[in-house]
Amino acid sequence: MRKLSNSFSFFSLLTRRRLTSFSSSLLPNTRTSNSPFNNNQCTKTHQFLAEKPHFIATRFRNTSTLVERASQVPSRQRKSMQKSNLEEAFESAESASEMLRIFNEMERVFEERELGLASLKLGLKLEQEGEDPENALSFAHRALKALDSDDIDNKPKLTVAMALQLLGSVNFGLKRFNDSLGYLNRANRILGRVQVEGFASVDDVRPVLHAVQLELANVKNAMGRREEALENLRKCLEIKEETFEEDAVELGKANREMAEAYVAVLNFKDALQYCTKALEIHEKQLGRNSVEVARDRKLLGIIYSGLDEHEKALEQNVWAKRVLKNWNLNDDLLRAEIDAANMMIALGRYDEAVGTLTNVVHQTDKDSETRGLVLLSMAKALCNQEKFADCKKCLEICLGILDKRERISPVEVAEAYSEISMLYETMNQFETAISLLERALGLLEKLPQEQHSEGSISARIGWLFLLTGKVQQAIPYLESAAERLKDSFGPKHFGVGYIYNNLGAAYLELDRPQSAAQMFAVAKDIMDVALGPHHVDAIEACQNLSKAYGEMGSYGIAIEFQQQVIDAWENHGASAEEELREAGRLLQQLKRKAQGASAGEGESPTKALPLPHRSSPSEMPLHRPGKA
Repeated sequence: MRKLSNSFSFFSLLTRRRLTSFSSSLLPNTRTSNSPFNNNQCTKTHQFLAEKPHFIATRFRNTSTLVERASQVPSRQRKSMQKSNLEEAFESAESASEMLRIFNEMERVFEERELGLASLKLGLKLEQEGEDPENALSFAHRALKALDSDDIDNKPKLTVAMALQLLGSVNFGLKRFNDSLGYLNRANRILGRVQVEGFASVDDVRPVLHAVQLELANVKNAMGRREEALENLRKCLEIKEETFEEDAVELGKANREMAEAYVAVLNFKDALQYCTKALEIHEKQLGRNSVEVARDRKLLGIIYSGLDEHEKALEQNVWAKRVLKNWNLNDDLLRAEIDAANMMIALGRYDEAVGTLTNVVHQTDKDSETRGLVLLSMAKALCNQEKFADCKKCLEICLGILDKRERISPVEVAEAYSEISMLYETMNQFETAISLLERALGLLEKLPQEQHSEGSISARIGWLFLLTGKVQQAIPYLESAAERLKDSFGPKHFGVGYIYNNLGAAYLELDRPQSAAQMFAVAKDIMDVALGPHHVDAIEACQNLSKAYGEMGSYGIAIEFQQQVIDAWENHGASAEEELREAGRLLQQLKRKAQGASAGEGESPTKALPLPHRSSPSEMPLHRPGKA
């Protein structure tokens, strides 16, 4: 699971106030140089902690003279001095074990309600070190209980939000996603009140709010709710835009992360603008030959491929490889060469692709994942050249490598199985294709963060069962796919529309036209929104809906939808003359049926389209009832 890390730190926010609850003010009025927005903070450790927190350096005071004068010092003052000594020792501690030792001494002197901030700091430190998450969780609970109970006037407190964020983060690490989401949502509500009601400065709220939004994105991604996670990532970017200078390198990285998130939901159009912005910033601040620029260009290549602009994709790939070669980043360079070969395959330049891959394969280890990817791409090129025997040889070796890596890289192996299954489909070996997809599904079912991939693969299995006439077996896979993709991408995502269309086709073949009409209606509604009513597949969904109502004998409604089909094809002009003639013929047939003509005249069986090689609106698997 890839967890996005936070470049902000607000541990310094805690070190600017005393540990006890004696002070009535939540935050100091003055700020120190240890700013929570210091760009030099560590980005690879816990998102609230700098790599080495700047605790107060004072050590234990020498209390030997106090023993001699004990009779002259009131007991209340001695206790106060003891507390002060322990506070300073705790704040100067640099390891979790040292902090734990001092905290145990503090428990004998302080009341539990006074240990809220100390518990929070210790929980943060334990989570940073990552060796004892359950102990970190225990201190986070203690912190929340102490800080929350001190809320006499019901005012929202920044420290309570920080404790809730820690609880959310630790629970995320323990894969308790629902618990994590609950704590983070409450933290987000408290921060909203803190901002609106002005209980803390904007500079103090921002790093905490950023941490909460970023963790919400991580949790929602892990739960497969990727569309919702995008909103949290956009808020993270907005916070950084309000904090850093206009062309700061930090904003370049944030824009690239935003682009990657859009690529994950196949929204290449929106991904393009964020990636372009990242490239502009990195070229301006770091120069054209920086590693960050190479990474931007590599991502741009993926985005352009997703937009079917393969020449532009290859151009970005050439730029990226040049920079990666200069920096001797050989592993990244090999992956870029594989990407380039795949772009050549998309452009029909198969011989060039094979030449590139032949050169790359000699630079890889025998059983490495990289060699497996090279062989897979080689098989794609050979399959497109209809050299099926050579293609199968490549795939057999590739599968042998992947089988050994299922436990090491389950997500990558599942993706490879899915791609290999497409090649077997092309060679009409559908049983092998389904078997590979079921292996991929078995790997992904154990990973809740891969719910979107699980849904896509279930959809493909269902489509293949439809294609091979096993309609009854197709339905549970399609139904499962619809639910998972709705959770991941939202109910109006075009992929969900294609699945409902295929469900409708399945019900129609089982002579259940009423159920089919319901599915086709949902599919049409989604496609009209996601693709537009004049998109060819949205028109097909409308055509299917007309056919379903015709099968039910509801000819008036069928004729109404068939007229919509005709109107839509007319908008395509001369390029759709054949489709328009066919739609007109079907309309006349419906009118004759409405007047009592033979219901079976001109009917043809349901047929399936060839399965596409990626999930874009124009290439999703779509099962269409045959034309009458």
